[in-house]
Amino acid sequence: FWVVPAVEVKIEVVIPEKDRSKEEMSPNGKTSPLIYKVNGTARHYHLEEHPIASNPYHNTKDVVEASVCHVKDLENGQMREVDLASGKALLIKENGEFHAMGHKCPHYGAPLVKGVLSKGRVRCPWHGACFNIGTGDIEDFPGLDSLPRFQVKIEKEKVYIRASKQALQTQRRTKVMAKCISLSNYNLSSTNVLIIGAGAAGLVCAETLRQEGFSDRIVMCTMDRHLPYDRPKLSKSMDSHPEQITLRPKEFFCAYDIEVLTEMQVAAVDIKSKIAVFKDGFKMEYNKLLIATGNMPKTLSCKGKEIENVFNIRTPEDANRVVKLATSKNVVIVGASFLGMEVAAYLTERAHSVSLVELEHVPFKKFFGERVGRTVMKMFENNRVKFYMQTEVSELREQEGKLKEVVLKSGKVLRADVCVVGVGAVPATGFLKQSGINIDSKGFIVVNKMMQTNIPGVFAAGDAVTFPLALRNNKKVNVPHWQMAHMHGRIAALNMLAHGTEISTVPYLWTAMFGKSIRYAGHGEGFDDVVIQGDLDELKFVAFYTKSDEVVAVASMNYDPIVSKVAEVLAAGRTIRKQTPLFFLSFRTGDMSWLTGKGS
Repeated sequence: FWVVPAVEVKIEVVIPEKDRSKEEMSPNGKTSPLIYKVNGTARHYHLEEHPIASNPYHNTKDVVEASVCHVKDLENGQMREVDLASGKALLIKENGEFHAMGHKCPHYGAPLVKGVLSKGRVRCPWHGACFNIGTGDIEDFPGLDSLPRFQVKIEKEKVYIRASKQALQTQRRTKVMAKCISLSNYNLSSTNVLIIGAGAAGLVCAETLRQEGFSDRIVMCTMDRHLPYDRPKLSKSMDSHPEQITLRPKEFFCAYDIEVLTEMQVAAVDIKSKIAVFKDGFKMEYNKLLIATGNMPKTLSCKGKEIENVFNIRTPEDANRVVKLATSKNVVIVGASFLGMEVAAYLTERAHSVSLVELEHVPFKKFFGERVGRTVMKMFENNRVKFYMQTEVSELREQEGKLKEVVLKSGKVLRADVCVVGVGAVPATGFLKQSGINIDSKGFIVVNKMMQTNIPGVFAAGDAVTFPLALRNNKKVNVPHWQMAHMHGRIAALNMLAHGTEISTVPYLWTAMFGKSIRYAGHGEGFDDVVIQGDLDELKFVAFYTKSDEVVAVASMNYDPIVSKVAEVLAAGRTIRKQTPLFFLSFRTGDMSWLTGKGS
């Protein structure tokens, strides 16, 4: 049985007064329309009304309360998952104060108790999202939602949690957002904020504007057929349908008056008149502009590149089609990129054979280094993937119009029913060449720390930009990561509202293959040494990437939460060096607490 001591800590859900009074309907009395492309013409239409669920926390019948622990059971800097009848909460003690909030990361459900607690926030052990322990608000990404926060009270010597059943079950909270004041009065061809691109950067920008109280018109436009979706899943979970990976449902966009133009491509931007010209001739005037068009995949230049069943993975339909065609067939993947390797891993259990063609002699050599690259390569070979390294495709051959063979420059001929091309990408910025917006020699949009271009009122974010990375002494870099695109969108939105916020986040990414994940934080470009601890053969290791003795990035497999710990150190502006005695001692003892302590 459980003996309950005498001092008491109570946790109950706190609802800000402004949250309780928020209405679910738009100020104009109806759900806002989305704009969709239909038969070549942009038009308004209203979705069926499915209002966002009302705030669950003010319903007293929904409350559950349970005793969880003694006040002295937690030391400063400790976290604990505590059980209630309807779910779990995360109890935290820092600087002598207790905090409580949801226990699962809203992104992919990682247990935050296994994450990193540092300076008032918890960092997810899987993908690096950060949550403020006082408010539950998301402060770094990926993911869109914050965590429900529960009030902590100390009474006598018992610890209780009092929480909403619904909050315990959903483990997520959408921040309070404004709505458009008079959407019905707007001209179709004029908007206050125009967002070109509906990926993570564009969506986070729109949501941040609403969270900050912006109540004017917001229009997003995308070449895609779909509302914003979880793009990393195109190569990690290839048979996911669009509705399964949508980041927000249709009703969300209606409820918060975020309009979306789908299958609409911007052909030019006139910065003097502040007008975006679409490919079909439609024009839209804007006040503030965000360009978040991302990248376009490179294609093969060899003979036969137009043959049927040769794919770039750009949309859910592409991924679904590849899975269907690859089942029990021969697949050739060109390029040992993240996309190429993830697709290879996903198809091995479905295809008859998977072959991978790569110009380098080791996968990921430039990113993870040769030793980690060889370890990953061996893992793939153990799963029936055949590598053809240091060669290229010279020809694609067809039979009756469909792919039959892939011919390599080495002379090898591979049987192939399906070919997936993953040889990199280029920024989708060709439409800006005559705009006056500063583009570098590689086609990337150049922005400052506030995601501003050289043109007032024009911002850019995501994979298509270079920006000053604080971690690397403000060197202009391109970081095409999902997490970074989220943060770019948030910074751009805040500076559209003249907050003067500069970006300082630490890059964080992950890749998933054969049920294993490699996590990575920092920016290792130009590393000159790799310090590896653990066992590469056992697929349990951590690799520190150094440049001139300073750790600039870290990667790990089965070593959580080391990457999140290092990310917190780097985010605090501290330096890890190879000579640091604790750097080596920590791996011999397993004690990594120094990483989030004081000092350098």
